[in-house]
Amino acid sequence: MSKALLYDATMCIGCKQCESACAQQNKLPYDDKIAAEPVQSAHKYTVVLSKDDKFMRRLCMHCEKPACASVCPVGAFHKTSAGPVVYDVWKCIGCRYCMVACVFAQPKYEWQSLNPRVRKCIMCPDRIAVGEQTACAEICPTGATKFGDRDDLIAEAKDRIRQNPSNYYPYIYGLNEVGGTSVLILSSVKAETYGYPDAVKIGDTPMPEYTGRVMERIPDFIPVWTLALGGIYWVSHRRDEVAAAEAAEAQEKKNGSAK
Repeated sequence: MSKALLYDATMCIGCKQCESACAQQNKLPYDDKIAAEPVQSAHKYTVVLSKDDKFMRRLCMHCEKPACASVCPVGAFHKTSAGPVVYDVWKCIGCRYCMVACVFAQPKYEWQSLNPRVRKCIMCPDRIAVGEQTACAEICPTGATKFGDRDDLIAEAKDRIRQNPSNYYPYIYGLNEVGGTSVLILSSVKAETYGYPDAVKIGDTPMPEYTGRVMERIPDFIPVWTLALGGIYWVSHRRDEVAAAEAAEAQEKKNGSAK
């Protein structure tokens, strides 16, 4: 049975231990300066946001049918049967189609590195494979992040809303979005308040049904090196937009750190 994470923002106290545990698990740097960064990046896979004394986590949603995997021409991304969407750096050619396709804007690129990689949360697949929880779920002191079977977590989320309707915005974000995800979110306010895509706009149709149509237009005979050089204009142009968006995020992070 596919595993998932249930994040209940009403139980979150903003301690950021999930951020620290994620960094340790993935051998990423983490200190007070990074903790203060209000955006995700190539070195910060998850972030705890705060607004009006409420909290929200941002992380890869691990779509049931991930767009990042559907557009990758070399299979560097794939969805495992256990739930995580994982990344094989040795296959990656740096085309960054995944960044274009992800509606949740999760893949990040190591722009400043001489040997850049795409980075994102991979949901601790090594831990899951041996029956352990994800690092973020294991360390959470309040149970705001819970790991388990997706079907069981969906049932629990529905039960929480039913038993305490005044505590929650009556919606499970991730249940149906883009075909469903392996991260489910409960909150007292709409998840969109914290930057998640509007559920109505992205709909419940899996993104590969759209991206697949685009990729079908790319002839099979195009060499891999052509893809690596960004020979297709619409992708190259969109990549510039993604780079600009990440630059804006970096500036926001800088401004947040300066406060």
